Amino acid sequence: AQQPGTPLSDQEYHQFFKFLRITIQASAACHLRELYGCKNSLVQRLDKYENHGVIPPGPICSELPGNPFFRNFCTFSLYRCITKKYFLKV
Repeated sequence: AQQPGTPLSDQEYHQFFKFLRITIQASAACHLRELYGCKNSLVQRLDKYENHGVIPPGPICSELPGNPFFRNFCTFSLYRCITKKYFLKV
């Protein structure tokens, strides 16, 4: 284990910035979703990319114990954006 206050190793820096870049990209996708809605062609392309080419119809079941069901993928994605739980899976 590293001593508190010491810099990250090269491997740790790689992981740190990889996560940061992914989070920024997820946040940007959420911003597009909030601005243009789920019917926007770019947002739909992102949704298809996330789901191997198909936007799941609905209802959507998630790993959340309190909110297991969402009406459709758009509602689920908006929930992830609002709560900043970008990597929550269906």
